[in-house]
Amino acid sequence: MAEVVISLAEPTPEDLQSTSELEKVLESYNVLEDPSEREHRKEILAKLNTLFRQWVRDVSIAQNMPAAVADKLGGTIYPFGSYRLGAYDKNADIDAICVAPRNVERADYFGSFFELLKRQPEVIGCRTVKSTTVPIIEMKFDGIEIDLSFAQLKLDEVPDNFDFFDETQLDEYDHKSQHSVRGVQVTEQILRLVPNIDTFRLTLRVIKLWAKRRGIYSHILGYLSGVSWTLLVARTCQLHPNATAATLVHNFFLEFSGWDWSQAVKQITDNENFLVGFCLMTIVIPIQRRDNTANVSHSVRQMIIDELHRGKEVTDEIMLTKAAGWDKLFAAPGFFNKYRHYIVLLVSSNNANDHLRWCGLVEFKILTLIAILKRNPQIALTHVNPKRFEHPEHTSKRRSDGKVKQLCSLWFIGFEFDKPESSNVDLTKDIDDFLDNVRVNAVSSKLLKNSMKIEARHVEQEQLSEYLHPNLLMRESSPDVNSGATTRKRLPSDDEQTAPAVQSKKARTDSETPTTSSESPPDPDNN
Repeated sequence: MAEVVISLAEPTPEDLQSTSELEKVLESYNVLEDPSEREHRKEILAKLNTLFRQWVRDVSIAQNMPAAVADKLGGTIYPFGSYRLGAYDKNADIDAICVAPRNVERADYFGSFFELLKRQPEVIGCRTVKSTTVPIIEMKFDGIEIDLSFAQLKLDEVPDNFDFFDETQLDEYDHKSQHSVRGVQVTEQILRLVPNIDTFRLTLRVIKLWAKRRGIYSHILGYLSGVSWTLLVARTCQLHPNATAATLVHNFFLEFSGWDWSQAVKQITDNENFLVGFCLMTIVIPIQRRDNTANVSHSVRQMIIDELHRGKEVTDEIMLTKAAGWDKLFAAPGFFNKYRHYIVLLVSSNNANDHLRWCGLVEFKILTLIAILKRNPQIALTHVNPKRFEHPEHTSKRRSDGKVKQLCSLWFIGFEFDKPESSNVDLTKDIDDFLDNVRVNAVSSKLLKNSMKIEARHVEQEQLSEYLHPNLLMRESSPDVNSGATTRKRLPSDDEQTAPAVQSKKARTDSETPTTSSESPPDPDNN
């Protein structure tokens, strides 16, 4: 039986006013695209669609198909995920699926189409990722990151109005194409489930910004993914179909701060008999009848629960007592003020194309480092900051002396020792194990370049100023300052969040600050 809706209450004038204030604060964080930026994304998808259709035709003609027949085959690129939902920010990537007729094979897609993309002047960082449930081509096209999956239909032609929910056709898909199509189905099902799409979009933008600001948004680094946060928001919208975004945000924290996580979170549908494996935070994905929260550990679950409780307290202040403004919800979490010890990962290369792929591989392997550190009995807690920091003074331009400055990205992992006297423990072996793991995983890519480097440094809190801008560290030390403001100055850009220069460290013993580096190739699966 379907779940009963909690509230059909209409919004009050106070609800409308609070939503207006929320929108102003959201705009101040500069996450919304302007019309020209939205048009740019449409143009990119149109270019890719034209390129894909022409490629399908060329492949077919190479198979001795008459040109008149090849002209009718079609082929389309269909976006899904946050872009299709209309709840993406200006730095978000675009997920899309390339749908081809029966004569175009997956090997063609990851072969000649991949090579065609690499030759496009707008493309950098183009790589294949095949060892996943949904194999994709990743790239940055004219400044926008794109993830392209592939589905081969058992149809001679791809109709313009192809129905992704036609189960009679789904049963005939190959296994990988079926998984690829699920992303489109889930997106469309969410749009069908929510009662008011515009309110859902605004609420989702708020929750995603909150999760990113509070450092609990990243599936690849063990937090909840965009899909998981989207499903939690969608459920909230279903339970309060007439509510404004401000009320929905409040209700979101009311519900999930008190959620019994021994129970799965499901959408409100007529058939809830989903068979899923249980994780620490099980959030059922419609259509797929599974969840994607397997990366969430016990410590991360507690971090998320703590943040949900904080969100409830803050939104209570905003909505009930008017004692705070919406800015407080997005206040910095104080990550760089929380721990005495940190590991800094510095990832560098000398051009944007290599750097995009190199960083992608390293980020994918960070959870391996977390697992290694957790096996060390002298380490009590690890906490990875999901934000990647870009160093402003490292560029790929050639200097007057002929040398090339390298692009450099940084990740930070905070940790605690089990005992204060453990602070002089030598972490060199743990770091070496991680770098060896990255090296082994990368060798199969056959893309080793001498310019690609990774360093891992154990530093103490007072040394973070060598890597981060003073403005960021100051904000972290007092995260709730001016939290009640509804208008605010522009936030520092990424270029203002790292230190003016990554300074050379003074000589220290390994027991104080072990520093290990490695030259490694970029991503796996890209031959």
